[in-house]
Amino acid sequence: MFKLFKRKTQKEKLEAQYEKLLEVAFKLSKTNRTASDAKMAEAEALRKEIDALEK
Repeated sequence: MFKLFKRKTQKEKLEAQYEKLLEVAFKLSKTNRTASDAKMAEAEALRKEIDALEK
């Protein structure tokens, strides 16, 4: 009913952070490819962590 009092799980927090990293990487890809690749690497590491939580 209300999500006001519902806490986010660790997985939900990591997924939100993952989405933010992908967004930043996309914006950087237009101006600075090296920084974009670094952000993509961070996002990929975060994705592996999320996958580990699912198991």
